[in-house]
This record gives sequence, structure tokens and C-alpha cells, in this order.
Amino acid sequence: MPRPMMLAIVGDSASGKTTLTRGLARVLGEEQVTHVCTDDYHRYDRHERRTLNITPLDPACNYLDVLEQDLRTLRSARAVLKPTYSHKDGTFGPPEYVQPARFVVVEGLLGLHSADLQGCYDCRVYLDPPEELRRQWKLTRDTTHRGYTTDQVLTELDRREPDSARWIR
Repeated sequence: MPRPMMLAIVGDSASGKTTLTRGLARVLGEEQVTHVCTDDYHRYDRHERRTLNITPLDPACNYLDVLEQDLRTLRSARAVLKPTYSHKDGTFGPPEYVQPARFVVVEGLLGLHSADLQGCYDCRVYLDPPEELRRQWKLTRDTTHRGYTTDQVLTELDRREPDSARWIR
């Protein structure tokens, strides 16, 4: 197999990364796309993050070195054993065996955090919708799909803002 085409789709929480990634997979052909979510590389589960008062937007909350290693392995057309994270309950699941397809689409918060990570990709996209729209998308998604209340989402958005400004934007 030739080296896969590596694409990064990054942006703040609820900026449209997963929606764009799903659309790309449909257009390119599901069987031609391997999807990697950088959230799977969180260092701490949801409970631990609350206890440590750290957000997933902080690079220290993520195994970015492992992500980089896995991306380089996938880029060389070899499989990886990737961690998994569940947004439903904020816990980790069993690792997943991932083989690269013709296209590897990597979506998440910190996929372009370092020059080394940036060098893993052939194409990089940063999503930056208007903040009011992004906040509404996050509120809708987190209350309908992730079990949060409106107050919890708004509080978390405010709590994350300094990390979003520092690490994502």
C-alpha cells in the first residue's frame, strides 16, 4: 500500500470537526478513510480532570507524544493500537487496532499543537466558526448527546476559555 494521505481537522470544541470529518469520509468513500480522534489520547478521564482542575484543551492533559508516534506509524502505512475515549461517560475503553486506509483523517483539539505534529500531515484545516455559533453548537451537542445540563455546559465553556485562548486559538 502506498503512503496514506494524512489530513488534520482541528479547532475548538464543537467547531464542526466531526461533522466535516464525517462529510469527508462520505465523499472520499468510507472504505478509503481511517478516522483518528485526538480525544482518544486524553491522559485523564473526565473524573480525573475535574479532580486535577485541568481541561482537555491543555496539552498536559493529553499524550501528544503517543499521538505523534501513532501518526508517524500510520503515515508509514503501518497499523497502530490506539487508545479509546468515550464522550458518553468520560472514561477510557479498550485499545483499538487501526490500519491506515488511503486517507487518514485526524480530528481534534490539539492535532497541530507542535511543529512535529504539524509535520505529520499533508493537509491541515483549522475550523474557526463565529464564537456565538460555536457556543450554541456545543450547548446543543452536550445537552442532547453527552448528558450535560445547560448550566453545566455554560459553566464549562467559561472554565475552558483561558485554555481555549492559550492552546487552541
